[in-house]
Parts: sequence; C-alpha cells; structure tokens
Amino acid sequence: MTKTTIAKWDVFEAAFNGPSSGNPFIDVDFEAVFSQKSRTVRVPGFYDGEGIYKVRFMPDNEGEWHYATRSSATELDGHSGVFAAGPAQPDVHGPVHVANRFHFAYADGTPYLAFGTTCYAWTHQPLDLQAQTLDTLKQARFNKLRMGVFPKDYPFNINEPLHDVYERDAEGELDFDRPNPESFRHFENQVKALGALGIEADIIIFHPYDRWGYCDMSAEQDFRYVAYLTARLAAYRNVWWSLANEYDFLLDTKPMAQWDRYFQIIEENDPYHHLKSIHNGDVNANYDHRRPWVSHVCIQNWDVKRTQEWREAYGKPVVNDEPEYEGNIMLSWGNISAQELVHRYWITLLRGGYAGHGETFMHPQDILWWAKGGTLQGEAWQRIGFLRDLLEQDAKEGLTPIGREANWPWSRVSGATDGDVTYIYLGEHQPVIWAPGLPVEAGDYDVDIIDTWEMTVTPAKIVDAPANHPTRHGAMLRPRRPDAAFAVELPGKPHLAIRVRPRR
Repeated sequence: MTKTTIAKWDVFEAAFNGPSSGNPFIDVDFEAVFSQKSRTVRVPGFYDGEGIYKVRFMPDNEGEWHYATRSSATELDGHSGVFAAGPAQPDVHGPVHVANRFHFAYADGTPYLAFGTTCYAWTHQPLDLQAQTLDTLKQARFNKLRMGVFPKDYPFNINEPLHDVYERDAEGELDFDRPNPESFRHFENQVKALGALGIEADIIIFHPYDRWGYCDMSAEQDFRYVAYLTARLAAYRNVWWSLANEYDFLLDTKPMAQWDRYFQIIEENDPYHHLKSIHNGDVNANYDHRRPWVSHVCIQNWDVKRTQEWREAYGKPVVNDEPEYEGNIMLSWGNISAQELVHRYWITLLRGGYAGHGETFMHPQDILWWAKGGTLQGEAWQRIGFLRDLLEQDAKEGLTPIGREANWPWSRVSGATDGDVTYIYLGEHQPVIWAPGLPVEAGDYDVDIIDTWEMTVTPAKIVDAPANHPTRHGAMLRPRRPDAAFAVELPGKPHLAIRVRPRR
C-alpha cells in the first residue's frame, strides 16, 4: 500500500462513512488525534453530508504522521492511518502569526506585511463574477481579503446568494440546525483559491446586514456554527478569523459574553492558532483587544493619525481595515479620493500599523468591489501595491514609529524605522528642505525621495542641515533632539516620503 505524501502546511483529509439518520450535525461527535513521535494534536471532524464525515489536518513538520479517530458513532470510531509530510511547496511559508509584538510573520519566519482589501460577499455572487474577482486579484498586490461566510443585505448588494448557508426544511424555511455542506464546500474552495494566490482569507463569521435570519440564530446554534466552521476551515494555512464585521451593531441579540465564547470555541477547535480578532462599527466601540484570545487589533476609524495610540493601548498589531473607502457613493465612508486613501495608508504604516483597502464606485449593475468583487475601478490599488513592494525590499522586523514627541514635527508627519532603514512620510506638508529624523552622524547613506502618487523613487539632493529650526511661534530655537548630519532638498509638493538606507 502506497503511503500518502503531502507537502508541509498543505491539507491532509480523511473521509469515512457514518450514520446519516437523525441529525448528524448534532447527534454525532467525531474527531481524530494526529501524532508524530511524542507530540499529539486533537483535530475536530465534521459532517459533510450524505453519510460522509471528514477530518482535515495541516502538518507543520515534515516526517511521518499517524492518526486515529474517536467518535460517539461505532462506524466512525477507531479508524487509523498514516501519511508523510514532505517539504513545503515553493513560495509557501506557512500560516501567519504575530511576530515582534506589533507585526506579523509566516511560520518559517518570513516577514508578512498586511496589505488587505475587502470583498464582503464575493463568494455569494454568480460563478463568472467570482472567477473575474480571482483574475483581478492575480494582477493586484493585495495579500489579504476580508470576506463573509454569510451573504449580505445592504445597498448595492441585494441579490440572492449563490447558496443558502443552511439547508431548508419541508416548508422552505432555513433550518439553522443543519448547515448546507454545498455552501461550505464552495466557500472553502474559494479560500483555497486565495491561498494559491498567496492571499490570506480574513473570514468574517458574523455581521449585522441580514434578511435571511442568520443574525437571529440562538446562542447554541451560533456556538455550533462557529465550531463547525472552525472544523472545516482551520486546516487551511491562509485562514484568519474575524469574529464579526461591526460586532457592536449586534449586541442587542449577541451580548458581550457571547462574543467572548465565540473566541473560546475557536481556540478549542483550531489547533493551529490562526490569527483572531473582531471589528467594530462605531469608532468609539472598540472591543477590548487586550483580552488573551485576541491576536491583533482590528478596527475601523478614519483618524489614522491615532494608529500609534491604539498600538500602545493594546500592545498588539493594529490593522485598520476600514480607514474609509475610495469611491463615489453618497455614504461618506465610501467616497474618499484615491489620493486620500493612499495618504491614509502611508500614515498608518509609518505609525506602526496596517491599513485596509476597499472600492465603492457606483456601477450600473451594482457590482461594487467592496461587496461583490469583479474588477478594480479606482487608482489607489496600484499605489498600495507600490508601497508594499517598496517596504518588502527591506522588511525585517516591521516598522517602528519614530517617537511620539508632542512638539514639532512628529505630531504632524509620520516616521518609522525597520532595522537600519528609515522612512519619513511628509503627507499633506510640502517643505522645500527637510532634516528632522535623518541620521545625526555623517556616513554613507542612500537617500531617496519617494513620490507616493507618481510611484517614483529618485535619489535625493543632499544639503547642509539647518543650524536652527523655527517653532510654531516663529522663534528660532535649537531642536530638543540632536541635529541631523544633513538635510534633503524637496520639490515643495505634498505626499512625498524620504527613505534613508546605509549604503551596502
């Protein structure tokens, strides 16, 4: 008999025939224990319909793995097997985890800089539109996609979904005790398709925009849903868990203790410890991200200059997935310019966080990228890709903000270092000479001026650093920090950045 071999961080799946009478989703307990030498990993299984039960496992170590099933059903109990895990596929680095406290890295240590976009209901659209979305993502530089399990009922997104997430009973009503395996199979296949593109699937488990009744499931039905979803999807390396989009709009029916329990259910059923967070609606309703089951901060807030404040308050990576969207709809959160979104991206990253993208442009068939995918209509996505490429050239530990001095200039411009590389983003400011934040000792440096809109990198003209700097009151005083060894000339236009690297 040939032993199955899969690549490290790929999915091993075993399927078994079991009982189909009654309600197998509730009546049957099924799991497996995977072992390698002295190490054991408990993995929950799930019912996939038509009498088939499955268990999935993602090996994080090469070599031989054994497994044995455990079940309340005799037909499913006591099965065993073995498979081998070989080297990871080319360009596969494993799941993403928190690294260096405020940042992320793949399991093999490769830095991961989050550049995400949003397509809430793309997996519920016609198949040709879903294929177009994947083709678009191949051309863009996004490496994370926010997407919901449930369909969404909202302006510009009122069509019926491709599948019901739960089966319907004889009267045609959704039965929230019976997940629809066809819907979940399709969803996980699209998660897998994203993984093949190197894109993390930021899976939104709940949201408030509903006309089908998914928001009104009982607490017990919610708990079973979270456990079932985790059992089906946790073995995919590119999964992130987002407990909700705008959880605070659901607090009337899902109180805070219930949200805490959702996190705990994932922890109990996800042996790989994928990233977990939760997203607010009101800008003043952040979840307490200090709680131990939260891996990173996920928020929406237009005021991106507060990024370092959130970073310090929670002590975890900050991902502002909604700093508002590029678009032209009448809703204010969906009609900022491309220039403004790129501007907010740069501020967020150089203040030590990560930002999210979305597009909400009016469309005759209501195909808005933020909801349904399709094609990108705007201009920000190219500049965001340019920023990603730029930062990944020198990525080591992630961007650490340069100070938080209340005095000029650091309360207004944004600066950060990553290893021995310094970045300064001047944003809306347009000086013709700049010295603060530049090296304080003479040396050999490559200094570049970055035009964040034109996507150009030009060697800077180095000049003598000014001996004095004006305060906001106009008096000439020595700065509190040491003088720079040199200054750079600038063309006197906004949205420029400076990069300083020791000459290699």
